[in-house]
Amino acid sequence: MNSMLPTVVILLLAQMSQTLPSLYHRGWLWLLQEGDGCGVCQQDLCPEPHGCVAGTVLDVCDCCPECGNAEGQICDLDNTNHFYGRCGEDLECLLDTSSTSFGEILEPQCTCRSQESVCGSNGKTYSNICSFKEASYRNRESTLSLAHMGPCETVPWITSPPRDVHNITGNDIIFGCEVLAYPLALVEWRKKGNENFLPGDDTHISIQARGGPERYGITGWLQIQGLKKTDEGIYTCYTRNKYGEVFASARLSVYDPDSPKAMQMSLKRQDRKYIRDEEEDENDDFQISGDDEY
Repeated sequence: MNSMLPTVVILLLAQMSQTLPSLYHRGWLWLLQEGDGCGVCQQDLCPEPHGCVAGTVLDVCDCCPECGNAEGQICDLDNTNHFYGRCGEDLECLLDTSSTSFGEILEPQCTCRSQESVCGSNGKTYSNICSFKEASYRNRESTLSLAHMGPCETVPWITSPPRDVHNITGNDIIFGCEVLAYPLALVEWRKKGNENFLPGDDTHISIQARGGPERYGITGWLQIQGLKKTDEGIYTCYTRNKYGEVFASARLSVYDPDSPKAMQMSLKRQDRKYIRDEEEDENDDFQISGDDEY
């Protein structure tokens, strides 16, 4: 009976390893299989790794190639531990202390050695050489290659266009528009039927813009305070740089407070508020019952 115990443990750990995230590609099963010693390296017996998006590295015995950990995955910080695995090509294992709160346990992660953007032959800008290589490994059937270091110079593209808005007179609304471009693009707003860019001399309309949220990105907002029926219409976000111009539009619908549509919108808001209140009450009840157990 006792002789069967190690076999049972290994089988249970093998089943558990299938449910763990891909970032734990080693773990207890690996430790049980490898044991303490490396033995003689026989490279002709090494299994061929597949699907390695971060390239291959040598195993802990410096014998067989295995998949390296990708950017953002947990890794072994030094050679004294061999649990999570080594980082892949152009990556190093570092502790990220930039966003750590008090009392939080630091975990080493694979970080790209270079944070310079690169341009792919598909005209897409990648945040660094590691993300480019990962995309290349994932699409081996394509002919993706490195065009040059630094971002691609292209026509802007709108990653998050403005969305249609329905509201009631007297309320405030905001349209948003997120753009990626290099060189950085200019973001402007226009209402259909008006050839001039907003806000013009209209004091209840304002526009803002700032960089981000992504590198080489810019986000623009159009805000209308104290909606009027005359504000109803189609609003367009225009963005341009020296390579070209693109745009995206959204419709603003404005209703009087006593109109059937406004009453319907009010009922929907009340229903959503009631559902949120019910969910909060249920969460409070759960926390109270959970506290009673201790």
